[in-house]
Amino acid sequence: MTGKSDIRRRWLIGSASAAGLAIALPATARDEAKKGTDDSVTPTEDLMREHGVLQRLLLIYDAGSRRLEQGEDMDPGVFVQSSETIRDFIHDYHEKLEEDHVFPRFKKAGRMVELVDMLATQHAAGRKLTDRILQMAPTALKTSDQRKVMIGLMRATITLYLPHVAREDTDLFPTLRSLMTASEFEALGETFEKAETAKFGSDGFEKTAKLCEQIEKKIGIHDLAQAMPKE
Repeated sequence: MTGKSDIRRRWLIGSASAAGLAIALPATARDEAKKGTDDSVTPTEDLMREHGVLQRLLLIYDAGSRRLEQGEDMDPGVFVQSSETIRDFIHDYHEKLEEDHVFPRFKKAGRMVELVDMLATQHAAGRKLTDRILQMAPTALKTSDQRKVMIGLMRATITLYLPHVAREDTDLFPTLRSLMTASEFEALGETFEKAETAKFGSDGFEKTAKLCEQIEKKIGIHDLAQAMPKE
């Protein structure tokens, strides 16, 4: 027969265990919540979303070149803003990060060296195209010959960067993580964040994406429904 003292002892042990579990569960929940609300961006995610900005600018080039070819009058500011954004955000920031912090890791590891060399060569070619577009953009719509040159430059930029971005996103960036320790990978993310803040201030990516949206609205390509196939 179980005495009252035994019953009380078991009750106290059970209460203590339950209390311990009650304390542990909220702590775990808080940890999971913290993970779920962590707004940090990994280095590869950072690079890929910057590619999204470039692709939106290329879509602006595509729409603009088609309209110029059709003889439409367009605000030169559309091309000035687009090419300035490509220069400032892509060439002088995004590509510089790749050249300073990504490409050297592949060369040091002896991985994808030929690809990395070609990507760097394409960076240089892209900068030359953007320089020419920037020179022509303010006055390039006055004559048919100038329009043809602008159309050619924008289409050459599209032709250059579509496969460039695709190869980096599918081959280069997924491999980057395997070349680094966890702490190195985390430190790289901090390096990217500091570089973005130094060049563009806080929320540099968000501001640039918003600028893309404003240009898209100017030429009427912001509505995604326009991309739906015609029935």
